[in-house]
Amino acid sequence: MTATLFDPIQLGAIGAPNRIFMSPLTRGRSTAGHVPISDLKADYYSQRASAGLIIAEATGISQEGLGWPSAPGIWNDNQVAAWKPVTDAVHGAGGRIILQLWHMGRLVHPDFLGGSQPVSASATTAPGDAHTAEGKKPYVQARALETSEIPRIVEDYVTAAKNAIAAGFDGVQIHAANGYLIDQFLRDNSNFRTDQYGGSIENRIRLLCEVTEAVVSAVGADRTAVRLSPNGETQGVDDSNPVSLFTTAAAALQKIGIAFLELREVKPYGNFGRTDVPRVSPQIRQVFKGPLVLNQEYTKELADADLASGLADAISFGRPYISNPDLVDRLRTGADLAKDNYRTWYSPGAEGYTDYPFLERSHA
Repeated sequence: MTATLFDPIQLGAIGAPNRIFMSPLTRGRSTAGHVPISDLKADYYSQRASAGLIIAEATGISQEGLGWPSAPGIWNDNQVAAWKPVTDAVHGAGGRIILQLWHMGRLVHPDFLGGSQPVSASATTAPGDAHTAEGKKPYVQARALETSEIPRIVEDYVTAAKNAIAAGFDGVQIHAANGYLIDQFLRDNSNFRTDQYGGSIENRIRLLCEVTEAVVSAVGADRTAVRLSPNGETQGVDDSNPVSLFTTAAAALQKIGIAFLELREVKPYGNFGRTDVPRVSPQIRQVFKGPLVLNQEYTKELADADLASGLADAISFGRPYISNPDLVDRLRTGADLAKDNYRTWYSPGAEGYTDYPFLERSHA
């Protein structure tokens, strides 16, 4: 029987009542010290608790890995304490929420690092400008991580994962997509290493596998997910053979036994990146047998089609969740979707964050 968006699904230890997930969305609303502003985030996420699963915003695993103004972290006790009211609010509203673990690699500007260089797979520079507290500034060249530093990076992910569980999250998602650190190791236009983390595909997926295995050992495979972005360029990283690379990565993740795999797939159209590189999800579907979640530029019609074909087990929606806290109800009833306001995506305060309206409901 074909699944629909409104059918339940089991994701490892997490039972989701529907297959409409909220994808991770960077929104700021944290202090300059990367401590979440608890009351704002508690309202925001609990408003969206009808999602089958909330994948909370990308959250820094370390100061070294976080280069976005007012983005949250999960590496110290103050951050853990500030996240607890948020997860409590989501659970109180009947929801489920996991935390995305983020190391931005070469996309961290030195302004966030006391003037130090960012780190990456190799000594490369991201295109374009970084968002800093003082406005946009050009990215600078990263230094290549020493082989001896890799265990420290892995341990930072483990600490962050343990902290996320301590903060009440139902699980974690390792951010290995969108041109951030792990993606910089995965792809051959940003990884020029000659050690065991570079060269062959098996070597380039090594960091992803080591991080995933370590996080699984710390918090359980049934509470660990991964996000990949397999097709096309993103923030300057790309690969000459994405099908081989990402099917090999997905097969390795299948062997590890993660709870689910999410793919951000760039389309030939859209507001946030376009590509003519075909989707890799059909090939990934052949090697990854766990729940597969697809993301990017989905309408209900496109979501229904990918669920009906068996390509996807669930769909994660990003931008629609900014302005539609009750997205599940709107998709179920066919109601119009509210439009979001770009000006308030990253601004401080409740405006454009917790003040979007719910559908009017009649009461008998």
